[in-house]
Amino acid sequence: MSTTSEDTYSLDRKYVFHSWSAQAALKPMVITSAEGSYVVDGDGNRLLDLSSQLVNTNIGHQHPKVVAAIKEQADLLCTVAPQHANAARGRAAELIIERAPANMERVFFTNGGAEAVEYAIRMAKLHTGRNKVLSTYRSYHGGTNATVNVTGDPRRWANDLGTTGNVHFFGPFLYRSVFHAQTEEEECERALQHLEQVIALEGPAGIAAIVLETIPGTAGIMPPPPGYLAGVRELCDRYGIIYIADEVMAGFGRTGAWFAFDHYGVTPDLITFAKGVNSGYVPLGGVIISASIAATFAERVFPGGLTYSGHPLACAAAVATLTAMAEEGIVENAALIGETVLGPGLRELAERHPMIGEVRGLGVFWALDLVTDRATKEPLAPYGGTSPAMTELVGALKANGVLPFTNYHRLHIVPPCIITADEAREGLAAVDKALTAVSHHYVG
Repeated sequence: MSTTSEDTYSLDRKYVFHSWSAQAALKPMVITSAEGSYVVDGDGNRLLDLSSQLVNTNIGHQHPKVVAAIKEQADLLCTVAPQHANAARGRAAELIIERAPANMERVFFTNGGAEAVEYAIRMAKLHTGRNKVLSTYRSYHGGTNATVNVTGDPRRWANDLGTTGNVHFFGPFLYRSVFHAQTEEEECERALQHLEQVIALEGPAGIAAIVLETIPGTAGIMPPPPGYLAGVRELCDRYGIIYIADEVMAGFGRTGAWFAFDHYGVTPDLITFAKGVNSGYVPLGGVIISASIAATFAERVFPGGLTYSGHPLACAAAVATLTAMAEEGIVENAALIGETVLGPGLRELAERHPMIGEVRGLGVFWALDLVTDRATKEPLAPYGGTSPAMTELVGALKANGVLPFTNYHRLHIVPPCIITADEAREGLAAVDKALTAVSHHYVG
């Protein structure tokens, strides 16, 4: 399929329908190749990938062990129907369960994160016999009909059908607190009181599940305050509600742990995953199922399935990815880079750039909350939209050799988990230059 970058662009614009976009205005960047923490665009520019694409290439681009595993599996068995056992799927499930909490027993494989959340919700409803699902406003759980309605962010609005049973509540977010909190302790306490009140007003006997991104990703990378997730767990236990941890973006090394909830000492009932499980080399997601919920379907038929559930190429990529992450200390590297380079470096940038209202994150999972005025916290772009300042920032980042991830008024720093200290410093230097270039938009 050798073709020029011009041909690639032309074919894309003529035939491809893009997601979350008005088609006529699109000018997609052509990516011709990638390796490690870098991609190469159609003009031959080598860019440090601070986006990890859609925060999924945790193991980096073109990892030789994963590429080799896909090739080896393709020579053996490219595809097989999900009712048949295949070695790659069994081994992938085993490795995932080994990294999950002790109460987890089975893995149901999907093609990606949205389907994982969709099926986790279905499992929770069938297990409890209830219908309502609670989720936060600042969240993203997928683009299918069920998951986009569970989603809280503005991508829900055009798809919001008022699906019966979906209820949103406010999660903790001290920097823009809706609870008028001044400390993490106050934010935690008031957020839990709010959630308990929502449960009471909605009727706990009708609530099947609470779905939470352990650390909300696209919505802003907001690590919860200490004690919050433990409080959610206690409320779920008290009212017989299933706790679904959405680890699609935060899982498999992104935060410097195998799962983000490992930082908080909580155990969910269902865990959804995708992205980092095999870095998106072949589409894969799934639901990790606790023993009690798995038992519900021991004799009862589970009404759901997918043609490509546990696809052998995808599962072979997962086996190779999880093995390489363990053998090469990739999760530990993500933690180290966050603690010693990205965290300190981003906080130092905030000292020199008043446009940075807050720095949030851990591991290789960070966000800069950008403002026009620190005193008022006025965002650099409106909620659900963009601005000339953000457009200019993206251009400046690319001009300085970085492929960025931005959302509304935020710049997310989410490189592959394999990024080196020198590469991270290179990224910080580029961000520094780009922020300087757009500093005239700050008016505070």
